[in-house]
Amino acid sequence: MKNVLCVITARGGSKGIPGKNIKELGGKPLIAYSIEQAKENDLITRSIVSTDSEEIAEVARKYGGEVPFMRPKELAKDDTPHLPVMKHAVEEMEKIDGIVYDYVLIFQPTSPFRRREDIDGSINKLIETGLDSLITVCEVDTNKHPVKMRVFDGEKLKPICEHFEIKEGTRRQDFPPIYKRNSAIFAMKRDTYMKKNSLMGDSTAGYVMPIELSCDIDELPDFKQAEFMLEDLRDKGYDF
Repeated sequence: MKNVLCVITARGGSKGIPGKNIKELGGKPLIAYSIEQAKENDLITRSIVSTDSEEIAEVARKYGGEVPFMRPKELAKDDTPHLPVMKHAVEEMEKIDGIVYDYVLIFQPTSPFRRREDIDGSINKLIETGLDSLITVCEVDTNKHPVKMRVFDGEKLKPICEHFEIKEGTRRQDFPPIYKRNSAIFAMKRDTYMKKNSLMGDSTAGYVMPIELSCDIDELPDFKQAEFMLEDLRDKGYDF
């Protein structure tokens, strides 16, 4: 059995949506979705919340989340990357638990729609492939396919994806599938962080999730869209 640590990253001070990580979505704080999904998963050894905010910590604990340490303020700035945040979390938890974790997950509260099968599938695929990391992705809608995109220098238009050998006028149904990360799950070997000093390492696997479960809440319109998505998902029988 592998030791898997899940870190729910939730700093305070969001500017796009004040209090974003604890803003109520569908009857509970946004962060509660990630906490519940992590706690209910049998492949995750331990899940914790990394935050600099006492308010977020209080809400997280109310919904069963563990906050065993507070994140230093210098690791909670607008421009702080995930790598030092995750290295700090791993170091703290390995000291607290007295073990070395094998794999580490990042759950961002702003991508709340994860199924158990997506979490299990991501962890198992990372282990089976032996790659450094894995990210969840969804297929790009053909109406937003990069084949349709152009670089414009003020005079001439140039295709953004020169390597696609697709004739002008090709039906969108015939475009090759393209995937983008949906930010629901980031999974990495522990040593990718701690020894390679990298968030993704040298090799990254992908795990495809349905586009209907894929959202990344940053600004208020994203939150409004998530509300509509959640209502639709519940109508379809999803347990969120």
